[in-house]
Amino acid sequence: MTRTAILSDIHGNLSALEAVLADVESQKVDRIVCLGDVVGYGPEPCACLDTVMGFDFCVLGNHDSSSLFDPEGFNVAAEQAIFWTRSQLEETGDDPGASRKRIEYLCALPRTVREDHWLFVHGSPRGPTNEYVFPEDAQNTKKMEKLFSLVPRVCFQGHTHVPGVFTMEQRFVRPADTGTGYSLADPNAKLMINVGSVGQPRDGDPRSCYAIVEPDLVMFRRVEYDIERTVQAIEKEAELDNFLGYRLREGR
Repeated sequence: MTRTAILSDIHGNLSALEAVLADVESQKVDRIVCLGDVVGYGPEPCACLDTVMGFDFCVLGNHDSSSLFDPEGFNVAAEQAIFWTRSQLEETGDDPGASRKRIEYLCALPRTVREDHWLFVHGSPRGPTNEYVFPEDAQNTKKMEKLFSLVPRVCFQGHTHVPGVFTMEQRFVRPADTGTGYSLADPNAKLMINVGSVGQPRDGDPRSCYAIVEPDLVMFRRVEYDIERTVQAIEKEAELDNFLGYRLREGR
Protein backbone atom coordinates (compact mmCIF):
# COMPACT_ATOMS: atom_id res chain seq x y z
CA MET A 1 0.00 0.00 0.00
CA THR A 2 1.50 3.31 -1.08
CA ARG A 3 1.93 5.94 1.64
CA THR A 4 2.51 9.50 0.49
CA ALA A 5 3.69 12.36 2.68
CA ILE A 6 2.25 15.64 1.39
CA LEU A 7 3.97 18.83 2.52
CA SER A 8 3.06 22.39 1.61
CA ASP A 9 3.96 26.00 2.37
CA ILE A 10 7.47 25.48 3.70
CA HIS A 11 8.24 29.17 3.15
CA GLY A 12 11.99 29.05 3.65
CA ASN A 13 11.68 27.69 7.19
CA LEU A 14 14.47 25.12 7.30
CA SER A 15 14.08 24.37 11.01
CA ALA A 16 10.45 23.35 10.42
CA LEU A 17 11.28 21.37 7.28
CA GLU A 18 14.00 19.38 9.01
CA ALA A 19 11.69 18.52 11.91
CA VAL A 20 8.92 17.44 9.57
CA LEU A 21 11.24 15.28 7.49
CA ALA A 22 12.49 13.59 10.64
CA ASP A 23 8.87 12.77 11.48
CA VAL A 24 8.22 11.62 7.91
CA GLU A 25 11.14 9.23 8.18
CA SER A 26 9.49 7.58 11.19
CA GLN A 27 6.28 7.04 9.22
CA LYS A 28 7.73 4.71 6.58
CA VAL A 29 6.29 6.56 3.59
CA ASP A 30 6.96 5.55 0.00
CA ARG A 31 7.33 9.07 -1.35
CA ILE A 32 7.25 12.77 -0.45
CA VAL A 33 5.52 15.45 -2.52
CA CYS A 34 5.11 19.20 -2.05
CA LEU A 35 2.22 21.52 -2.88
CA GLY A 36 4.30 24.64 -3.39
CA ASP A 37 5.48 27.81 -1.67
CA VAL A 38 8.84 26.33 -0.86
CA VAL A 39 10.18 29.88 -0.54
CA GLY A 40 8.94 33.26 0.66
CA TYR A 41 8.78 34.76 4.18
CA GLY A 42 11.49 32.52 5.66
CA PRO A 43 15.25 33.02 6.05
CA GLU A 44 16.61 29.89 4.32
CA PRO A 45 15.00 29.62 0.87
CA CYS A 46 17.97 28.02 -0.91
CA ALA A 47 18.43 25.21 1.61
CA CYS A 48 14.71 24.46 1.58
CA LEU A 49 14.61 24.45 -2.20
CA ASP A 50 17.64 22.17 -2.41
CA THR A 51 15.83 19.69 -0.15
CA VAL A 52 12.53 19.80 -2.03
CA MET A 53 14.34 19.21 -5.30
CA GLY A 54 14.83 15.67 -4.03
CA PHE A 55 11.10 15.03 -3.54
CA ASP A 56 9.04 12.99 -5.98
CA PHE A 57 7.37 16.15 -7.27
CA CYS A 58 6.39 19.69 -6.35
CA VAL A 59 3.76 22.00 -7.80
CA LEU A 60 4.12 25.75 -8.25
CA GLY A 61 3.07 28.04 -5.42
CA ASN A 62 2.36 31.75 -5.68
CA HIS A 63 5.49 32.68 -3.72
CA ASP A 64 7.58 30.35 -5.87
CA SER A 65 6.21 32.12 -8.94
CA SER A 66 6.73 35.56 -7.43
CA SER A 67 10.36 34.77 -6.67
CA LEU A 68 10.83 34.66 -10.45
CA PHE A 69 8.37 37.34 -11.54
CA ASP A 70 6.80 40.42 -9.98
CA PRO A 71 4.57 39.64 -6.98
CA GLU A 72 0.89 40.56 -7.17
CA GLY A 73 -1.38 41.23 -4.20
CA PHE A 74 1.37 40.88 -1.58
CA ASN A 75 1.46 43.04 1.54
CA VAL A 76 4.57 45.12 2.21
CA ALA A 77 6.32 42.53 4.40
CA ALA A 78 5.61 39.67 1.98
CA GLU A 79 6.74 41.71 -1.03
CA GLN A 80 9.93 42.80 0.70
CA ALA A 81 10.60 39.17 1.66
CA ILE A 82 10.08 37.87 -1.86
CA PHE A 83 12.51 40.41 -3.32
CA TRP A 84 15.06 39.37 -0.69
CA THR A 85 14.36 35.71 -1.54
CA ARG A 86 14.97 36.43 -5.21
CA SER A 87 18.35 37.96 -4.37
CA GLN A 88 19.26 34.82 -2.43
CA LEU A 89 18.28 32.57 -5.32
CA GLU A 90 20.31 34.67 -7.74
CA GLU A 91 23.38 34.76 -5.51
CA THR A 92 26.03 32.64 -7.23
CA GLY A 93 28.59 32.51 -4.44
CA ASP A 94 31.19 29.80 -4.93
CA ASP A 95 28.87 27.64 -7.04
CA PRO A 96 27.17 29.47 -9.94
CA GLY A 97 25.66 26.18 -11.07
CA ALA A 98 23.64 25.84 -7.86
CA SER A 99 21.84 29.13 -8.44
CA ARG A 100 21.06 28.20 -12.05
CA LYS A 101 19.77 24.79 -11.00
CA ARG A 102 17.40 26.27 -8.41
CA ILE A 103 15.97 28.84 -10.81
CA GLU A 104 15.55 26.28 -13.57
CA TYR A 105 13.76 23.99 -11.13
CA LEU A 106 11.32 26.73 -10.13
CA CYS A 107 10.71 27.65 -13.77
CA ALA A 108 9.81 24.04 -14.58
CA LEU A 109 7.35 23.47 -11.71
CA PRO A 110 3.89 22.39 -12.94
CA ARG A 111 0.75 24.20 -11.81
CA THR A 112 -1.04 20.88 -11.26
CA VAL A 113 -0.27 17.18 -11.02
CA ARG A 114 -2.98 14.61 -11.74
CA GLU A 115 -2.76 10.97 -10.69
CA ASP A 116 -5.89 9.00 -11.55
CA HIS A 117 -8.60 10.46 -9.27
CA TRP A 118 -6.14 12.56 -7.23
CA LEU A 119 -5.37 16.18 -8.10
CA PHE A 120 -2.49 18.09 -6.51
CA VAL A 121 -2.48 21.92 -6.57
CA HIS A 122 -1.25 24.80 -4.46
CA GLY A 123 -4.38 26.94 -4.36
CA SER A 124 -7.53 25.35 -5.78
CA PRO A 125 -8.67 23.20 -8.70
CA ARG A 126 -9.90 26.37 -10.43
CA GLY A 127 -6.95 28.64 -9.63
CA PRO A 128 -4.10 26.19 -9.03
CA THR A 129 -1.51 28.76 -8.05
CA ASN A 130 -3.39 31.70 -6.54
CA GLU A 131 -6.99 30.98 -5.46
CA TYR A 132 -7.62 30.70 -1.73
CA VAL A 133 -10.18 28.30 -0.29
CA PHE A 134 -10.75 29.28 3.33
CA PRO A 135 -12.70 27.25 5.92
CA GLU A 136 -15.57 29.76 5.77
CA ASP A 137 -15.87 29.14 2.03
CA ALA A 138 -17.47 25.80 2.91
CA GLN A 139 -20.71 27.78 3.24
CA ASN A 140 -20.31 29.53 -0.12
CA THR A 141 -22.52 27.22 -2.19
CA LYS A 142 -21.80 28.76 -5.58
CA LYS A 143 -18.02 28.76 -5.10
CA MET A 144 -17.88 25.24 -3.70
CA GLU A 145 -20.11 23.77 -6.41
CA LYS A 146 -17.79 25.20 -9.06
CA LEU A 147 -14.66 23.97 -7.31
CA PHE A 148 -16.01 20.48 -6.73
CA SER A 149 -17.06 20.25 -10.38
CA LEU A 150 -13.32 20.41 -11.19
CA VAL A 151 -12.26 17.77 -8.64
CA PRO A 152 -11.78 14.26 -10.07
CA ARG A 153 -12.42 12.79 -6.62
CA VAL A 154 -9.82 14.15 -4.21
CA CYS A 155 -7.94 17.43 -4.50
CA PHE A 156 -4.96 18.09 -2.22
CA GLN A 157 -4.11 21.74 -1.69
CA GLY A 158 -2.39 24.28 0.59
CA HIS A 159 -2.05 28.08 0.27
CA THR A 160 -4.24 29.13 3.24
CA HIS A 161 -1.97 27.41 5.80
CA VAL A 162 -5.13 26.06 7.50
CA PRO A 163 -5.48 22.25 7.40
CA GLY A 164 -8.75 20.38 7.05
CA VAL A 165 -11.16 18.55 4.78
CA PHE A 166 -13.84 20.23 2.63
CA THR A 167 -16.82 18.01 1.83
CA MET A 168 -19.55 18.34 -0.78
CA GLU A 169 -22.02 18.66 2.11
CA GLN A 170 -20.59 22.12 2.82
CA ARG A 171 -18.57 21.06 5.84
CA PHE A 172 -15.01 21.86 6.81
CA VAL A 173 -13.62 19.13 9.03
CA ARG A 174 -10.62 20.22 11.09
CA PRO A 175 -7.79 17.78 11.84
CA ALA A 176 -8.78 17.54 15.51
CA ASP A 177 -12.14 16.14 14.41
CA THR A 178 -10.72 13.47 12.08
CA GLY A 179 -9.63 11.12 14.87
CA THR A 180 -7.13 8.59 13.58
CA GLY A 181 -7.78 9.70 10.00
CA TYR A 182 -10.38 10.77 7.48
CA SER A 183 -11.68 8.08 5.16
CA LEU A 184 -11.25 8.41 1.40
CA ALA A 185 -12.97 5.09 0.72
CA ASP A 186 -16.33 6.34 -0.56
CA PRO A 187 -16.02 6.42 -4.39
CA ASN A 188 -18.94 8.86 -4.63
CA ALA A 189 -17.56 11.41 -2.17
CA LYS A 190 -15.52 14.26 -3.61
CA LEU A 191 -13.15 15.98 -1.18
CA MET A 192 -10.78 18.92 -1.09
CA ILE A 193 -8.05 18.42 1.50
CA ASN A 194 -5.82 21.22 2.73
CA VAL A 195 -2.67 19.66 4.17
CA GLY A 196 -1.68 22.74 6.19
CA SER A 197 1.70 24.45 6.37
CA VAL A 198 5.14 23.18 7.30
CA GLY A 199 6.78 26.55 7.70
CA GLN A 200 4.07 29.01 8.71
CA PRO A 201 0.92 27.49 10.29
CA ARG A 202 -2.00 29.89 10.66
CA ASP A 203 -4.63 27.90 12.52
CA GLY A 204 -3.54 28.94 16.00
CA ASP A 205 -1.27 25.92 16.42
CA PRO A 206 2.43 26.83 15.99
CA ARG A 207 3.45 23.26 15.20
CA SER A 208 4.18 22.32 11.59
CA CYS A 209 1.44 20.42 9.81
CA TYR A 210 1.53 17.93 6.96
CA ALA A 211 -0.49 14.95 5.78
CA ILE A 212 0.11 11.28 5.14
CA VAL A 213 -2.17 9.70 2.58
CA GLU A 214 -2.94 6.07 1.86
CA PRO A 215 -5.34 5.01 -0.90
CA ASP A 216 -8.34 5.17 1.46
CA LEU A 217 -7.20 7.39 4.33
CA VAL A 218 -5.65 10.79 5.06
CA MET A 219 -3.96 11.53 8.38
CA PHE A 220 -2.80 14.94 9.61
CA ARG A 221 0.39 15.16 11.63
CA ARG A 222 1.62 18.03 13.81
CA VAL A 223 5.32 18.41 14.51
CA GLU A 224 7.08 20.68 16.99
CA TYR A 225 10.19 22.43 15.74
CA ASP A 226 12.71 25.01 16.96
CA ILE A 227 10.75 28.18 16.29
CA GLU A 228 13.31 30.42 17.98
CA ARG A 229 15.99 29.26 15.54
CA THR A 230 13.87 30.60 12.68
CA VAL A 231 12.97 33.80 14.56
CA GLN A 232 16.63 34.55 15.20
CA ALA A 233 17.56 33.86 11.58
CA ILE A 234 14.89 36.33 10.42
CA GLU A 235 16.05 38.95 12.93
CA LYS A 236 19.55 38.75 11.43
CA GLU A 237 18.27 39.69 7.97
CA ALA A 238 17.61 43.42 7.76
CA GLU A 239 15.36 43.01 4.72
CA LEU A 240 13.03 40.54 6.44
CA ASP A 241 10.33 41.97 8.72
CA ASN A 242 10.77 40.56 12.23
CA PHE A 243 7.00 40.07 12.37
CA LEU A 244 7.42 37.17 9.94
CA GLY A 245 9.26 35.36 12.70
CA TYR A 246 7.27 36.52 15.70
CA ARG A 247 3.98 35.33 14.21
CA LEU A 248 5.35 31.78 14.14
CA ARG A 249 5.20 31.65 17.93
CA GLU A 250 1.40 31.82 17.87
CA GLY A 251 0.70 30.01 14.62
CA ARG A 252 -0.84 33.10 12.98
